[in-house]
Amino acid sequence: MKEEQSRKRRRGKHKKPQKTQPSLLPKHSTKLHKKTHQQKNPAHQSSSSSSSLKSSSFLDKMKARLAGGHFRMINEKLYTCTGKEALDYFKEDPELFDMYHAGYQEQMSHWPELPVNIIIKWLKERSSSLIVADFGCGDARLAKNVKNKVFSIDLVSNDPSVISCDMSNTPLRPSSVDVAVFCLSLMGTNYASYLKEACRVLKPSGWLLIAEVKSRFDPNNGGADPNMFSKAVCEMGFTSALKDFSNKMFVLLYFKKKENKSSNGREIEWPELKPCIYKRR
Repeated sequence: MKEEQSRKRRRGKHKKPQKTQPSLLPKHSTKLHKKTHQQKNPAHQSSSSSSSLKSSSFLDKMKARLAGGHFRMINEKLYTCTGKEALDYFKEDPELFDMYHAGYQEQMSHWPELPVNIIIKWLKERSSSLIVADFGCGDARLAKNVKNKVFSIDLVSNDPSVISCDMSNTPLRPSSVDVAVFCLSLMGTNYASYLKEACRVLKPSGWLLIAEVKSRFDPNNGGADPNMFSKAVCEMGFTSALKDFSNKMFVLLYFKKKENKSSNGREIEWPELKPCIYKRR
């Protein structure tokens, strides 16, 4: 029995140990791999997100630039054609009118003060019974901010309260309004015909209020002589009540219609108003 146990012990000493295949990966390599992947993934996501934001920002800038280009093109067209031509232009593609007013609002957002707000204030200081005609009303802001009856007039509009027509030929009755307003709207080569239409629809002693970009009345930089312009308006049957050049961006001219117009039959000499054309960027 003892001899058998001794033989077994000797066999055990000479038994070759089994070889084990060395691991191809170091210890904890799986965990490290996962950890590395987890560390890289957020960075990848952050990079992707940043790239997406840059792309979005670039597209927004390009859209804004295109919109600005369209606005300048339409704006130049309006200042260099007649009212009828402008009306036909927008009738062919009404979306151009919306595009123009979107660009116009963008331009106005940079002005420290808007002339329409001064006119609104002027009206609020007077009787709300005064009937107003807003020539070239745009978004009809004037009508929305006063209690007066306002005829909002423009070439084209999606607003049913706005009268769409050529401003030199409105459906308003003669001597039917107390105040006629042109707020940055004396556009077109036949602007004088708009003022004549305003004179037709105004009551005797009615008011004509004109707000225009200041550069258009700067004779030192190609603009019209404001005195010559006022003289032409007065020859049409008005008296000049006030000229306000205090604002940096625009001028305000106030006229009052004469009780009795005395016509001398002479042709009125209207100065050419400088187009307000924005520089291309």
